[in-house]
Amino acid sequence: MSTSWGWIYLVASGFIDVAWALTMKKAQGFANPVWTAASLLLLAAFVYLLTKALQVLPVGTAYAVWTGIGAAGTVLAGMLLFAEPASANRLMWIAVIVIGIVGLNLSST
Repeated sequence: MSTSWGWIYLVASGFIDVAWALTMKKAQGFANPVWTAASLLLLAAFVYLLTKALQVLPVGTAYAVWTGIGAAGTVLAGMLLFAEPASANRLMWIAVIVIGIVGLNLSST
């Protein structure tokens, strides 16, 4: 597998991680069986794709990118879907996460 595919798998895994977090909220502590099943399927999908990506990408950089996508994406999705606070302060810290990810990628080449 090429590193290009590794990055594609990694980014897809990150977005699936965001979807997984959202289904976990909807599962209500595993009380809702439909959302629980969706959550478990998404969990398996993102772990599979992350594992594939780690075959060709450096683990430190890849994990930082993956968690950054998950963290920033989940905060933004919470703001959009669950009316969580969208203050300038929170958005600034999301930007810091993104800047950190970009910095890691630039410094690993």
